Amino acid sequence: MTDPLIEQADGEVEVADFDAFFAEQAEPERQGVPLKLYGRTYVLPPSLPALFTLQLHRVQHSARPDDIRRLLGSLFGPDAVGHWAEAGMSDRQLGIVLLWSTANVAEPGAVSMERAARLYDEREAAKGKAVPRRAQGKPRPKGKPRSSGKRS
Repeated sequence: MTDPLIEQADGEVEVADFDAFFAEQAEPERQGVPLKLYGRTYVLPPSLPALFTLQLHRVQHSARPDDIRRLLGSLFGPDAVGHWAEAGMSDRQLGIVLLWSTANVAEPGAVSMERAARLYDEREAAKGKAVPRRAQGKPRPKGKPRSSGKRS
């Protein structure tokens, strides 16, 4: 429950001063974790930017490149995704970098690159189990019974 606004003696409402409140709550400035990727060094912010969090909810089901660029731009800068794409980054590599980065923004050193790769691969494998994939092959004509593959 929020505190009601406080009326001062002269009848004016006291302004809720978040600038002062956050200044009182301020912790020592942390340094962001650096990482090197495709010849460039990036420094993660010391905490997840609000813009990243807001956009993450907005684009979590989007595959539009502009949405992804905007989201990642808040962590790595506006041209990072284009640079990575030009360098040939795979979707697996992108997933590993994102997993590692978001974990290490929250708590530097929390996840190694190897652990991020294992976690990514485990998540992808779980997706495969949740949604059975049909074997890739020629489509069967409708109404034709399945063959055992044995010759008669």
